[in-house]
Amino acid sequence: MFGRGRGGEAAGSVRRVVPLDPDRSLVRTAQADPARFDALYRKYVAQVYSFAYHELGDHHEAEDVTEQAFLLALGALARFREEAPDDAGPEASTFRVWLLRIARNAIANQRRTVRRRPATPLDAVGEAAAPDDPERAVLARADASAAWAAVARLPGDRRRAVVLRFVEEMTTAEIAGVLGRSEGAVRVLLHRALRSVARDLGERGEAR
Repeated sequence: MFGRGRGGEAAGSVRRVVPLDPDRSLVRTAQADPARFDALYRKYVAQVYSFAYHELGDHHEAEDVTEQAFLLALGALARFREEAPDDAGPEASTFRVWLLRIARNAIANQRRTVRRRPATPLDAVGEAAAPDDPERAVLARADASAAWAAVARLPGDRRRAVVLRFVEEMTTAEIAGVLGRSEGAVRVLLHRALRSVARDLGERGEAR
């Protein structure tokens, strides 16, 4: 449920410990004393909520998913390890990535019971795209609500990659860890997602 753990590895897969998690001391403290988990909760609750809200578009559902994600994380914290597959960047082994992977699964469960589309603008998309991206000019000129509606129409992992990159400001290595993909696959997802959004906005603009 929480990604590829030791018991669920494919045959022949190799995992390594990458000593770069900035939350290591907080994690170890909470593993020793679950009552100290509050420090991790306070550090990441806004980020998990933001991820859930941009995926679900409903404050109450986002709050429910946020609490579910932290309860699941607390219950599984003793099994958390700073491990990443060999084809992933070092950031893929962090507590933050592990937590957002749990949140992603909680969001998926929520979607199975209540199907909704986000209706809130994704203001960060136009500003966060790289200056040399052809999509940026299209997104920057578009109305923010139209841009978010276009993002919301993207298929699952393309949409999630955009939210994680431009709202949560995660690196491709971190996104790869959350989505369970390679960094190369994440770059392709982002490239195709932005082109799809630009094309969507362009087509709808011509229709209007």
